[in-house]
Amino acid sequence: MLIWFLPLFLVFLMVGLPVFFGLLAAPGIMLWLGGQERDITLLYRNLYNGMDSFPLMAIPFFMLAGELMNKGGITLRLVEFSQALMGHLRGGLAHVNVLSSMLFAGLSGSAVADTSALGSMLIPAMEKQGYTRKFAAAITAASSVIGPIIPPSGIMIIYAYVMGESVAALFLAGLVPGALVGFGLMGMIKVMADKYDFPVASRRYSWGERGQASLKAFFPLLTPVIILGGILAGVFTPTEAAAVAVAYALFIGLFVLRTLKLRELPDVMTRAGITSAVVLLLVGAAMSFKTVVSLSHAPEQLAEFILALTENPLLLLFLINLLLFVVGMFLDAGPAIIILGPILGPVFAGLGVDSVHFAIIMCVNLTVGLATPPMGLVLFVASAVSGERVTTIARAILPFLAVEIAVIFLITFVPAISMTIPRLTGFVN
Repeated sequence: MLIWFLPLFLVFLMVGLPVFFGLLAAPGIMLWLGGQERDITLLYRNLYNGMDSFPLMAIPFFMLAGELMNKGGITLRLVEFSQALMGHLRGGLAHVNVLSSMLFAGLSGSAVADTSALGSMLIPAMEKQGYTRKFAAAITAASSVIGPIIPPSGIMIIYAYVMGESVAALFLAGLVPGALVGFGLMGMIKVMADKYDFPVASRRYSWGERGQASLKAFFPLLTPVIILGGILAGVFTPTEAAAVAVAYALFIGLFVLRTLKLRELPDVMTRAGITSAVVLLLVGAAMSFKTVVSLSHAPEQLAEFILALTENPLLLLFLINLLLFVVGMFLDAGPAIIILGPILGPVFAGLGVDSVHFAIIMCVNLTVGLATPPMGLVLFVASAVSGERVTTIARAILPFLAVEIAVIFLITFVPAISMTIPRLTGFVN
């Protein structure tokens, strides 16, 4: 009987119950109806235990670092640097949008922060230059999914916590897929720019101006180097790296650039705290949900069902990508990883698929789901920033989603794309 908690959870989502409450209510009700009241204590016990983790402390620190950099005007410097490099191309401001997302990804690791920070600047600028508002909002939402793919990445930290993987290995494995998504989006912009005669910036920046823009962006661009370099060199753990990122952002904002004021810190910390609380509550609830998943033997049953379809790992990876894409339409990446990771990970490990490779497939697929209708979170954020309707943005984003889906299948069937760097650095055998 307990197995019915999964359909009940989906019903709760469809009627609009928040994910946090659905993750607790569905298994709780089925445990109560099944006369397993003692097991209900596992729910609230694991709700706290799921959040009480040193590795997960990296998430609020990275959130805070992103907020500090955004408030300190560091985001603006990245946009200026991107415009100096690519603003002269046809469709240049759309290219700037994507490149800024790739650079900002190395600072925040959050798609929502990317959409909010860059969208508030670039959507009005693109509209002023002649782009339609729906296109500007769509490319902002599509490029923001690069945030959790290029390290640091909150969802990769969650995956590593749940599945016992190396955070450094996942971070390294996300570098090339994140770059592929960015360059793929730029390729689509080039095709659309030639077809629809997108605007061209008035002038090409001189090399001197590009040098000045590079100097202004030097300290922000040093952030991912410090984070990844420190982790790979063994100087600090990913959680400690997140704390270092906060200290670095504070130092740069207060003393080097002097764009951050002490009086702004309470507001910055409040926003970072609220965002972190939402993420950690979802993680805690999903860990409780995961406990009941194991009690119901759903993983074993699903594994038997999957293997009954075919034992060909390539065909199974294709089918699982379809499943993850559909799941990503309705469920945020964090909870989806915690729920499905323990179910699907062991199945593919048994078929010979490298665990880090499968982790990247899952993380990239579910991250793209953040920009996928009907429930893609960044679509709603882009709508709030731009004032455009979600349905309008959802139609305009389809060409960019096609590119991202192509990248998902590319990294699925060509493991070397994501696995080469972790292998060369010795984090994967």
